[in-house]
Amino acid sequence: MPHPLRPAEIFATLAEYRVNYVVIGGLAAVLYGSPTITADADICAERTPDNLKRLASALEALNGRIRTATEPDGVPFKPDATLLSRMRVLNLTTDFGDLDLAFEPAGFAGYQDLAEHAVEVSIGGTTVQVAALDDVIRSKELANRPKDHATLPVLYALRDEIGERELEQRSGRSRRAARDE
Repeated sequence: MPHPLRPAEIFATLAEYRVNYVVIGGLAAVLYGSPTITADADICAERTPDNLKRLASALEALNGRIRTATEPDGVPFKPDATLLSRMRVLNLTTDFGDLDLAFEPAGFAGYQDLAEHAVEVSIGGTTVQVAALDDVIRSKELANRPKDHATLPVLYALRDEIGERELEQRSGRSRRAARDE
């Protein structure tokens, strides 16, 4: 039976194995404040040989299994760096919920593109890199799936709200600095 999503445990395991990755997709949107619900964690991992070896070890520790519609508990497989290097997308179920690996998310060549603008967020005491909200939006626009079309208006509004908040904060700092002079 599939396990409920427990991202803190997934990310703690990835950190334990020193995997370089960026959180993307619905969970990234949620971390920015989106009220949408997601049942999985999506990541884009760095494709270097060393990182793929660490990722393979982490997937073993997570008891990663290939997720299919016909096998609710997933199909066992032996993750290794060579197999992972050939993948573009891999949908898994783990002991801590579903984990999707997208090595080339829509609109991006891979990890480096996303890591450049990623922000750090603490989840359950583990620092994770989360794709920039604009990058999440861009990827969902280019993926062009019905579920993304439903989510995009929420993400646009969230981006506007965050921008207004940042503008207010900068404006408040400028007023305080002028007052202090």
